[in-house]
Amino acid sequence: MKTSIHPNYVQAHVRCMCGNEFTTRATQEEIHVEVCSNCHPFYTGRQKLIDTGGRVERFQRRVAKGRLRNAGRSEVSPTSNRLGGDQAQVRPQ
Repeated sequence: MKTSIHPNYVQAHVRCMCGNEFTTRATQEEIHVEVCSNCHPFYTGRQKLIDTGGRVERFQRRVAKGRLRNAGRSEVSPTSNRLGGDQAQVRPQ
């Protein structure tokens, strides 16, 4: 094994966005994370939406708009397509 190609493995201080801090070993001295074991839904049992740039709210608005639009419509027949029910037309060549 070559000795000069491996990075230094040092004690690292990890900080989460929730405020949790802990120490581990890594190749960097400072690590900043968005989710840790104290705030991750898998470990806590609570559901938490992690929003990056308002994407969750934008998606929820889009879904709500679609529900309002479809509330007045009757059930769509399985033969109609998404563009209003017209069948695709084939052009002769």
